[in-house]
Amino acid sequence: MSPGETPPAVPDTPDSSAADAAVPEPDAVRVDPDASYERAAAAPPVDDRGRALISAQIGRPARGDPAVVHRCEFGLPTVVRVDPRLEDGTPFPTTFWLACPVLRSRVGTLEADHAMVGLNERLEQEPEFAGRYAQAHERYVAFRDDLDEPLPSAPGAGGMPGHIKCLHVHAAHHLATGDNPVGEWTVEHATPAPCRGPCVDEDDLERWGRP
Repeated sequence: MSPGETPPAVPDTPDSSAADAAVPEPDAVRVDPDASYERAAAAPPVDDRGRALISAQIGRPARGDPAVVHRCEFGLPTVVRVDPRLEDGTPFPTTFWLACPVLRSRVGTLEADHAMVGLNERLEQEPEFAGRYAQAHERYVAFRDDLDEPLPSAPGAGGMPGHIKCLHVHAAHHLATGDNPVGEWTVEHATPAPCRGPCVDEDDLERWGRP
C-alpha cells in the first residue's frame, strides 16, 4: 500500500494464516499525506472484534468508543481516536492514541533518550516552531470539542500548548491529522518502523474478546 493510498475498510480481524505467511515489512508505519481532521472525524467506531484487536495491541481494554484513524502497512490500527469522555463520563482530553506496539516502542526509545528536553528548548528558542505548535493545539481542542460537549478547563494533550510531555500523543496526533510539528519530528525520528507481521492473531482476539 503506497503512502497516499486510502487505507482498507477496517479488517478488524487479521487472518492468522496470512500472519504466518507475512513478509517482514521494513517500514510498517508511513505518514498518510491525505490525513486530516475531517477524515479523523469521519472514521466509524469499531465493532466488538475491532475493540478486541485494539485491546490486544495496547494490552488493556480499549475505552472511549475507539475508531481507527491510521493503519500500518499490514492494515492494522496504528492510531485510534477516542471520545472526550469515557463510558462512565470521565473527561479524557487525549483524543488520539498509538495502538502499534512497534511504533510505541520506538517512540519510547526517543523519550528515554531525553528527546523532549531538546524539543522543549526549541519551543523556547524558536518562535516559528512554538507558534505552529500553539496553532496545532487550537485546532486539536476544536476537533475534540466537536466530538462531544467541550471539556471544562481541559488541557490540551501531551503538554500542549506550551510544553511537551508525551511524544506518543504527539505522534498519534500527527499521523491522524498531519497537524502537529512535534508529532512530525517524532514520527520522522521513530521511523522506519520494521515489523515482522501482524501483531495480533486469532488467539489474541479470542482472549480479549471474552466478556
